[in-house]
Amino acid sequence: MPLSVTRPVGLALDRTKRVCFQPFEAGKWFTLGFCAFLAMLGEGGAGSGFQYRKGGRPPWGGNLTSARHWFHANLDWLIPVGALVLIIGIGLTLLFTWLHCRGKFMFIDGVVRNRGAVVEPWHALRRPANRLFRVYLVLTLIGLGFSALVGGICLAVAWPDMAAGRFSDQAGIALGLGLVLFIPFAIAMAVVQFVIRDFVVPTMYLHGEGFRTAWATVRREVLAGHGWTIFLYMLMKFVLGMAIAIVAIVVMLLTCCIAMLPYIGTVILLPLWVFAQAYPLYFLEQIGPGWRFFPDDPAGPFCRTCGYNLHGNVSGVCPECGTPPYPAAGPPPTAPF
Repeated sequence: MPLSVTRPVGLALDRTKRVCFQPFEAGKWFTLGFCAFLAMLGEGGAGSGFQYRKGGRPPWGGNLTSARHWFHANLDWLIPVGALVLIIGIGLTLLFTWLHCRGKFMFIDGVVRNRGAVVEPWHALRRPANRLFRVYLVLTLIGLGFSALVGGICLAVAWPDMAAGRFSDQAGIALGLGLVLFIPFAIAMAVVQFVIRDFVVPTMYLHGEGFRTAWATVRREVLAGHGWTIFLYMLMKFVLGMAIAIVAIVVMLLTCCIAMLPYIGTVILLPLWVFAQAYPLYFLEQIGPGWRFFPDDPAGPFCRTCGYNLHGNVSGVCPECGTPPYPAAGPPPTAPF
């Protein structure tokens, strides 16, 4: 059966209604919302700043020479404050990334099993979450190393202009070189993280595989031979992401920005996050019988040979290929816990 990027949309909507509203349980919303909150930690960012005046005018608003003089005049406090900010930033990044990995698997578990639980999946899924955390650490180090390398090259090229306090040919070349080197790298890293988030992590959850094995499985069964479909899937994800963002903004306005509060907003917008998580899982279910995430879903079952939807079928065989719905040995496969 060919992969579709539109069929999973309806299935994900049905799953969202079932998880969130059939029946509606406030306790389940708050618990599953907490898992979603953890899963989204580290996926956004915020900045802050402060002003301190000492030894002359601040660098912003002036030229490079005055900026350099200002920084030289304030090195006595800039270095320790910068080091402290760097240490705190690294610590918070590691903590948020670790919690994000735990929450990602916990949220998938909640959507798949239609439940709100924290303690059991927190412990049961710690091994794949820790493996994912180590992968993100490696990717972060690669990103930092490449950025430092590109920054060093650009700094060396632009240094004559910086030393002279002007912006001319050397600085322009450095800027262009930085863009040429960094943009393809950033796109490649974004694609890798997209594949990890939407395909590799669900594969680790479903099959109980390590990261390398799950990556190989995704490359062999999901990516190979489906290049055009994966591209359409990414476009569909972009369109759905825009729609989700619009709905989230409307809800925030209707709730007087209460939906912007951490965790509370995740709970209020829980149906959006359930849909966003269910969509890639239903997309993967089309790969074959070994990709069944929702054995309790009334939209199924699916043929274990060709993937045909057998919901309502009473003949005992698949009308598409003639295979019995399930092996005689037992029920369809379920996710390991």
